[in-house]
Amino acid sequence: SYSYVLLSNLVEWYSIMYGVKISTQIGRYRGFLPNCLGLNRNLTVHHALNTIKGVHEDHVKGRYHKEEPTFKNFQEFLDGFKRLRGEFKLLATEAKELLQSDPFVLVRHGEIFYVWKFDGKNDDLKNWIVTSDSDHCEGYSVGKLELSQAGKGLFSGTLSTVVPKDGIVRTAGYSNITTIRPTKSFQRDAFHEWHDFNHLVLRVRGDGRTYLLNLKCQGYYDILWNDSYHYVLHTRGGPYWQMTKIPFSKFAMGSKGKAQDTQPIIDLDSITQFGITVCDKINGPFSLEIDYIGLEYDESHTEKTAYELYKSSPIITGV
Repeated sequence: SYSYVLLSNLVEWYSIMYGVKISTQIGRYRGFLPNCLGLNRNLTVHHALNTIKGVHEDHVKGRYHKEEPTFKNFQEFLDGFKRLRGEFKLLATEAKELLQSDPFVLVRHGEIFYVWKFDGKNDDLKNWIVTSDSDHCEGYSVGKLELSQAGKGLFSGTLSTVVPKDGIVRTAGYSNITTIRPTKSFQRDAFHEWHDFNHLVLRVRGDGRTYLLNLKCQGYYDILWNDSYHYVLHTRGGPYWQMTKIPFSKFAMGSKGKAQDTQPIIDLDSITQFGITVCDKINGPFSLEIDYIGLEYDESHTEKTAYELYKSSPIITGV
């Protein structure tokens, strides 16, 4: 890893000294470059989307990062101490669960385990974040998540593919809802542990559009921050609810919106967030009502991955 960091610094120094922006395909630590440096081949290769300076990311949110707010007055500083009580309670609960070492409840065939369910309570909305291209001045789409008249989650808004005339943005037209990453006590990052299941189950009522389901698997290193698995959700439209059951083996891996040449099997214990995106390039209103999002174990499903991989040069695919 020291060799890789050294090479990264040299590339960035070269770009600064000579005013050259390095445009390259950054491997996911599995390609030609790691082989030359003797790095661990258990990590995979990403392809950079844009011309960049250097070979690393400064922040997990990339260019969308905003400076964290600082304490404006002493009262806000004191309010932080008030939250410590709840954090210590959560820590005690975690310690108790660790000492008990109780396994997960028995997972039976065909039984649905609800992860996110809308029961008509406003607290159900606190677990979600809504973003659109208009939030970053990259388009004119808007979206919102609220409770419907039936008390279910309603993801709605207007999609616009009109590109701002700023000379920078080239494509536009998306809106997204994403869950907040689970945390342990003292705001430590955690993961969803879904290894006992092999299907994602949704009960939704759509408008006939096609939506994109996202399973984010944010890794430790910056090159793994944008790892995600995707699959499409086709909605019928009309007044009736639909049940959708998708095997995890069907999800395809991507990074920053680009499908990867290598398609590793999804690690169901490394999922950090779940999201739904509308980006079908059709202008106009959209509406997706959500009852619940859950998991299911189907004992008849044994497929690990639906995508066949072919042997090719490590320089091309990074395998």
